[in-house]
Amino acid sequence: MSLFIFFSSCPFFERKSSIESYIFSGISCFSAVYKQLNARNIIKKITMKYIVLDLEATCWQEKTGKQNEIIEIGAVAIDEDREVLDEFNAFVRPTLHPTLSTFCTELTSIQQHDVDQADTFPTVITQFWDWIATKDYYLCSWGHYDRIQFKNDCELHDLDTKWLVPHISLKHQYSEIKFTRKRFGMKRALQREGFSLDGTHHRGIDDARNISKLFLMYFDFWIYT
Repeated sequence: MSLFIFFSSCPFFERKSSIESYIFSGISCFSAVYKQLNARNIIKKITMKYIVLDLEATCWQEKTGKQNEIIEIGAVAIDEDREVLDEFNAFVRPTLHPTLSTFCTELTSIQQHDVDQADTFPTVITQFWDWIATKDYYLCSWGHYDRIQFKNDCELHDLDTKWLVPHISLKHQYSEIKFTRKRFGMKRALQREGFSLDGTHHRGIDDARNISKLFLMYFDFWIYT
């Protein structure tokens, strides 16, 4: 359909002599059509959220065969315009092995009272889903560990895992961007790019903030599948 036919069929369009009238009538017509389409949810603005995250979990210095459980979720939400939208940070109370090892508290700086006062995983992960608040998102972590740990904890509590599908490993893609097979830890990658490691290493929210620096630096290079 040509613009002329479209305008001619529009009830707002009147064939007046002045150019201004044509322009005004055309704008009014498009505005009315847009409002109707928008009201019917035919036109939707899709804004992707990139959830840069890091997890901390129960751990022991020696091999024990015990299952690790998430004790902290730290995340930074970034939009398509590279703007930091919000942060999420919450401790999680483990249920299988509720007492943290000395090794774990020294590694993460997370104390026993932090997790004792926290909610268990089902409650915290629901808060995390509510915080994401969209179906248009990608989970971005430094390696696959975080996705696997999320999966393990979801299965432990009989929760759905399909929400983990939109995920990329920045660590693996970073090596591809740098044309090397070598894998870099977050700390080493920050050093390579001239960034300082802010906050406390092995704290979920601090590591998520640090990973966000690398994510934003190579924003146009990440591949989402």
